[in-house]
Amino acid sequence: MTSAPQSGAEVRAGAPTSARVLKYHRSARVTPANAITMVRLLATPLMVALVVVLGPSWTNVAIWSLLASTDFVDGWVARREGPTTSGAFLDPLADKALVLGALAALAASGRIGWMPVVIIAAREGAMSLYRSAMARRGVSVPARPLAKVKTAMQDLAVGLVLLPVIGLHHPAVGRDLLWVAVGLALVSFAQYLADGRAGAARSATTA
Repeated sequence: MTSAPQSGAEVRAGAPTSARVLKYHRSARVTPANAITMVRLLATPLMVALVVVLGPSWTNVAIWSLLASTDFVDGWVARREGPTTSGAFLDPLADKALVLGALAALAASGRIGWMPVVIIAAREGAMSLYRSAMARRGVSVPARPLAKVKTAMQDLAVGLVLLPVIGLHHPAVGRDLLWVAVGLALVSFAQYLADGRAGAARSATTA
């Protein structure tokens, strides 16, 4: 059985890599994986503008699908050629910018409500601060499988709202799925808090 693909954020955060010799050192900045990440980051303003201007359209579905899929593409590239510290910073940044930008554009256009967008944004901000605080204490908070499901649900919800047959005629489908993503985001955040406390306790015991 083959393992599920890992996102770029998971690979760059320290997921196991192959025993073969890797092309790039962790300190490298100019790498193919980082180039893909930067394309996703730089294309986000265009995506946001198209969502506002075109709304649900096949053009937006195609562009969204392409940009969302690059998270797994750069993860695959990083596994083959070597995860980097710069990638560990850039990849989550690009992911958050893309998802939150698209959600904000949909909310501003009246396609979805602002509440789920605010909750997801607050969760992402709190998660970043929490990970930084734990890192300063020498505690790592690795990615959880549920967080991967949450990300997939967010991407799918955006895609469905942009899909003309759903977004124009059955918008509640995408909105309901987005609330499922909100629930997963909150549950995964609680898991991360528990993981951080457990890691801090182990660190204090071994100190």
